[in-house]
Amino acid sequence: MALFDGLKRDMERLTLPGWRPFIRWLRHYLPTGLYTRSLLIVILPMLLLQAVVAAVFMERHWRIVTERLSEGTVRDIAAIIDIIRDYPQDANYSAIRRIANQSLNLSLMVEPQGELPQPRPRPYFSILDDILAEQIRRQIKLPFWIDTVGDIRLVEIRIKLDERVLRVFVRRGSTYASNTHIFLVWMVGAACVLAAISVLFLRGQIRPILSLARAAESFGKGQKTEGFSPRGAVEIRRAGLAFILMRERIERQMEQRTAMLAGISHDLRTVLTRLKLQLALAGDKPELSGMAQDVDDMQSMLEGYLAFAKGESEEDVGQLRLSELLAKLQSDFAIHGKVMTYEIEGEDEIAVRPNAFTRLVSNLVTNAERYAQTLHIDAKHSARWLTLTLDDDGPGIPPESREDVFKPFHRLDEARNLNASGTGLGLSIARDIAAAHGGNVTLATSPKGGLRAVIRIPA
Repeated sequence: MALFDGLKRDMERLTLPGWRPFIRWLRHYLPTGLYTRSLLIVILPMLLLQAVVAAVFMERHWRIVTERLSEGTVRDIAAIIDIIRDYPQDANYSAIRRIANQSLNLSLMVEPQGELPQPRPRPYFSILDDILAEQIRRQIKLPFWIDTVGDIRLVEIRIKLDERVLRVFVRRGSTYASNTHIFLVWMVGAACVLAAISVLFLRGQIRPILSLARAAESFGKGQKTEGFSPRGAVEIRRAGLAFILMRERIERQMEQRTAMLAGISHDLRTVLTRLKLQLALAGDKPELSGMAQDVDDMQSMLEGYLAFAKGESEEDVGQLRLSELLAKLQSDFAIHGKVMTYEIEGEDEIAVRPNAFTRLVSNLVTNAERYAQTLHIDAKHSARWLTLTLDDDGPGIPPESREDVFKPFHRLDEARNLNASGTGLGLSIARDIAAAHGGNVTLATSPKGGLRAVIRIPA
């Protein structure tokens, strides 16, 4: 798809300005899927080639064959006219009628004192009328009248002979290339067979690409991609193998990072426990109160990291009801005498890591609970995305500091300053969890005047 988009941009740069609206229109309406585009690349040239061949061959074949047939028919009619003129005939012209019927496959009659009818309206697309009329003018050179549409099986030709009118009925197949449809049937049939083979072949080639895309999308959402194996053409197999190696490197790095984090947290917690014991043995001295508070803060930070490293990192994807989660958070919000409201649009049940996602939303709600009086959560669950928008009426965060607050242990000197119970890890853990789901957490200014936090993850 990137190759097609690059080619479109190159075409737009190289074409004249007058063609640019057409190129933009083409870019807008061209299909975006690789399977559909591949089908167009294979089928469109084949159809165009067959259309050109059919137009050229059919026009020449149709005209040439029709000319030869009409020429032979008119030659037979001219011979009959010469016989009628030069040799005596009986009153009913029975002899010449017998010869015409048996030898020339023509049915004829002679009307004495006859007149030609008024010319019939000519069909809009009738090669037979033009060619047959031209042959009669060239070979017979007498007034005539033809009817090619009155009977689908016959063509009627009337020739003015002095005071007589010769009426000739000819089978349409004797004057017209009527079997051309067989060529069209074979051509269309062959095109359909080739198109079906192309569809089957391309489906087999596109399926490994779709499998690779699904595996990459699942891995991006933090889901397991078991059962994926490289298949298809050599290039697709190489891409699949590269994805597997990349996934293994990322998973190994994440495991090492989690193990290192858990190890450091465990070791430091042992040291902190020893410090707390020594402070307890030292007694309640005013000069040690600040140190005791620092130790408690460090203990809280390490507990948060350790819980995150042990809990959500290995959690499988499951089902979670948004209404139950938000109702529980609403109750916790009300305990502190504050108001939280929420609205859910779309499916209530979502596929996420339940504990991790609960922690993600809880961290943001707790953050709003500390600094705001009211909070409104708008949850929208569409076919592709799950979006939660949290708007509060607190002091907010300056725009220049909104990315910094996602850094671990970052403290704000104004607005939402870190209080005694905070660890400085809530927002960084929230963004980590959102990224593990393939999404993100962003901050903006709320219509309520406070902070807006937006959670957006693939559905």
